[in-house]
Amino acid sequence: MKKVFVLSILFVVFQYFISNKAHSQEEYSFRVAFWNFENFFDPFTDTTKMYNEFTEKGGQHWTVSRFYKKRNNMYKAILALSEGKPLGILGICEVENTFVTTLLFQETPLKKHNYRIIHYEGDDRRGIDVALAYSTDKLQLINSEAIKVRNPNNKHFKTRDILYAKFYDRINDTIHCFVNHWSSRYGGEKETIHLREMTALLLKTKVDSLIRINNSIPNIIIMGDFNDTPWDNSILNILNAKPPDLFSYNDTLINLFADEKSLGWEGTLKHQYKWQIFDQIIISNSLYNNSESLHYIKKSAEIFHQDFLFVDDETYGGKKLFRTYVGPKYYGGYSDHLPVYIDLKHN
Repeated sequence: MKKVFVLSILFVVFQYFISNKAHSQEEYSFRVAFWNFENFFDPFTDTTKMYNEFTEKGGQHWTVSRFYKKRNNMYKAILALSEGKPLGILGICEVENTFVTTLLFQETPLKKHNYRIIHYEGDDRRGIDVALAYSTDKLQLINSEAIKVRNPNNKHFKTRDILYAKFYDRINDTIHCFVNHWSSRYGGEKETIHLREMTALLLKTKVDSLIRINNSIPNIIIMGDFNDTPWDNSILNILNAKPPDLFSYNDTLINLFADEKSLGWEGTLKHQYKWQIFDQIIISNSLYNNSESLHYIKKSAEIFHQDFLFVDDETYGGKKLFRTYVGPKYYGGYSDHLPVYIDLKHN
């Protein structure tokens, strides 16, 4: 009888250990994502700004009902992107203010994932900013700041900030995150390339500064809509973010979105017949090669491409993105960009 009792106790302890191990594995892995929200404005006139096209009386005829439809589209897509679990980090661009992000993350089913928002009012002429949502179930914020992008040759130049945030995860590993939305190609790719190269150089100095302070390469995540591909000079040579197959031991940054064949979809946005990868996640050597603490799960980089994000492209063939607007015409869809994501875990 005593032997049976002892075996029962051992079985309970074993079950407890297995249960806790499974819970620990789930708890110490999380997804990092980025998404360009395509003009996520509130529907109200802001008298402090010159750009008010996304209002009921503005050129886009942006109403309260259209705003809530967009909000609902986005939260459903984020739940699908996260597979019903809290994202560790979601970088965002093209959001107007904390009002729209609060209604998205605090007034929808996303609320259960305990997201907090980091947002700074930027200098973009249209009033669209970068922001970051993180789950307090996964991460603890240490500090954050908005890094201003300035053009020394044009004092009137205004663009989006680079958002920087520093976190601890649940095992006290430190993560440095940069959220970007670089200058667009509006006006021509060659005519605007110097603006993106200027931003790339600024970001590179911030990364180099972190390395000097830490005397080693810390855990760095760079994400954004770069309006350049992984093979453009701004990213490949100035930021020096290398594709995994060109990466050497001495390189600091690895661009996980350089090989479209491994990402599940051809690109993150479509111009006429051509898909391009403007939305990317770049990580440091320390996250890519580490196997002991926090690290990148190999081959987890993907372009999120669920069917509901697309419509048939009757002009150029195949699929195109189900957008909120195309020019002034309202379609009621999601975005003109696809989300991207990677997965991180602890051993």
